[in-house]
Formats: sequence, structure tokens, C-alpha cells
Amino acid sequence: MVWAILLSGCKDSNIKRKRSSERPAAVVRFAALPETIRSPKDNPLTPEKVELGKLLFYDPILSGNKDVACATCHHPNTGYAEFLDISMGANAHGLGSKRRFNVPNDIPFVKRNAQTIINTAFNGMDVYNNYTPKKASMFWDDRIQSLEKQALEPIKALEEMRGRGHSVEGILEVVVERLKEIPEYQRMFTLAFGENEAISKENLGKAIAAFERSLVTNNSRFDRYMRGDKEAILISEQEGFELFKKVGCANCHNGPMFSDYKPHVLGVPENRKLQVPDAGIGDSFAFRTPTLRNLRFTAPYMHNGSLKSLQRVLEFYEDIANGKERNPHVPKEKFDPFVRELKLSVKEMSLIISFLNTLNDDSFDKVIPQSVPSGLPVGGNID
Repeated sequence: MVWAILLSGCKDSNIKRKRSSERPAAVVRFAALPETIRSPKDNPLTPEKVELGKLLFYDPILSGNKDVACATCHHPNTGYAEFLDISMGANAHGLGSKRRFNVPNDIPFVKRNAQTIINTAFNGMDVYNNYTPKKASMFWDDRIQSLEKQALEPIKALEEMRGRGHSVEGILEVVVERLKEIPEYQRMFTLAFGENEAISKENLGKAIAAFERSLVTNNSRFDRYMRGDKEAILISEQEGFELFKKVGCANCHNGPMFSDYKPHVLGVPENRKLQVPDAGIGDSFAFRTPTLRNLRFTAPYMHNGSLKSLQRVLEFYEDIANGKERNPHVPKEKFDPFVRELKLSVKEMSLIISFLNTLNDDSFDKVIPQSVPSGLPVGGNID
């Protein structure tokens, strides 16, 4: 009998070791966002660069058919995101929920929800406030690192800014040649980069990245609370914070940005506007953890905008924690191990949502340029 008990104990120990090897324990730590930002050594932040990047961000000259700007889907009126599940880029008109495709149209929807540009300066930050701007994680599928590289990707994408008529290999050169023909951009690139022939696709990415890096909200009520102002958040919100950690949300949403920047398989419901299921990173149906900051401005939620409210998001997590499958392509056996550790009940949701609201901060740049050097409509065809 003693031998059997010992064997049983060894078996249990092996099971625990196996589970541990499947999913390393999360390091859970929270802090306020830093009050300063870092830039890559080859792209220091300067007022001239930020000013140039801002005009480029609003100028549809960057799109294939001169109808879409970065600001079209990342507008300050909607927190540099947009109130749409998935975006309509090229060959469309209107802003946010009023945006519609032109007729006729053969451009598909952008298959993923437009994430906010705010605080992307801190992308990739770990729980100890460490991050490297040149290695910063970008996009839902983490396919690009750094804001400098990210800034150029939408220009090359058919459904975002390129549209019909230009190749993915040639569109950046087309845009660069357009910019060279505009005296104001010639002057501003020279001033920002200190070069006579400063207009290039590399400097285009650097200028837009500089502007995006300037969009920081690091003074939310939560930030003030973490810096020592214990009255910055209500007692009920503090209770929500403790529940957020207790039920398991903090396994993936931690650190100053409330993201581990790692991929997780959740089985989010498909967006019916898409004809082909979005299989995520490496066809695994995994997507990178988004930040939870400024959620007030970023509904609807998840990688495809399929969940309309924070209440729906928490209900979804309760479902999958209980083994319910919400996506026919993702059986529960493929759910991320962290999901199985969630212990979420309906009665706790309102307190958690009240806590999440302490992460909102609307002190970002909302000033829209009166005009852009190309003379095209500011922000693209959004009126």
C-alpha cells in the first residue's frame, strides 16, 4: 500500500510538471505608464518630425487613389481608432459608423478591427517597464516590429490604403514621387531630417512613427493611483481591480500597458462580414493580447470587433472558461491554458468594468489640421 501511495504521488507530481511545462506561470505586476517615452536611436523625436508626421497622417496623398489617409480609420474623434467592427479603407466614404463603400465596389473589408494608435509608443513593454522601440510588437498578428515599419504597412495593403491600380511592390515608390512634387513636403522633410534629398520611404515611416509616438495618455486615474494618489479611484473600482487580478484576467493583461504582447487562442466568434475565417498567427487562430487602456474609445472589441461591449467580452470569457465553444473552427481543446484558469461570474462583471474605466484618459492630441500640403481633403473622403 505504501508503495502504491508513493507511485501515485510520483504520478501526480509528473502531471503537475507536465502542466507547468505546457504553460509557464504569468508574472503579474502593475505600474503607472512612464512619464517619458523612448525613441529608436536612428529616429529621435523632434518637434519638426512630429509636425511632418501629423500632416502625413492626415493626408490621403499616401493612398493609391488619394482617397484614404491614416486618420480615416484612426481619427481623434474616435480615440485614434474607429467605432466599427472591421474597417472600410479604399473606395469608401464617411467616418466611423457612417462609413460606406462606394458603388460599384470590389474592395473587401479590412479583416481586423482598427486598434488605437494611442500609447503605441509603449508597445512591447513588459511588467518591469522595459521595452525596445525597434522591437515593439505591432498588429493583431505581431507580423511587424516597430512603429517605423508599421506606418508603411497600411499603405501597401489593398483593402486599407493601396486600392486598385498599384502593386504592393511599387506603391511606396509612387507615394514618394508624389511627395517630392510638393514643395511644402520638400521643405518639411529637409527640416525634419537635415538632408537635401530627405523624401524616402524610410523617412516617411520615421515621420509618421514620430507623430504616433507623441500620442501618449499616461495620466489616467489608474496612473495617478499607482503613483500614490489613493483617492484617484473609488473604493468600488479598487474592488474591481482586485477581482480583475483574482479571477485571472491579469494572466494576460498585466504590466503598465495591460498586455503581455503574446499570442493566445480564445475561439472568438467569427465576423460574418468576412467570407474566409481569420486564422490568425500561423493559422493557429491565436491573436496578440491587446492593451486595455482607453477601452471607452475602442469598441467594438476583439480582433474582429465581434463583441460590442465590455459586458459581452466578459460574458464571452465566462463561456469559454466553462468550455463553451463560440467558434466552430476552434474546439475547446485548443483554448489557451490561461482560459481554463478563469473564474468569472456575472455578479463580478460590473465591478471589473468599473475598474477598466479608470484606464481611460482623453488628454490626447485632438487638433485636426485645417489643410494638408497636397491640398486633398483632410483625413480622406470622410465627409
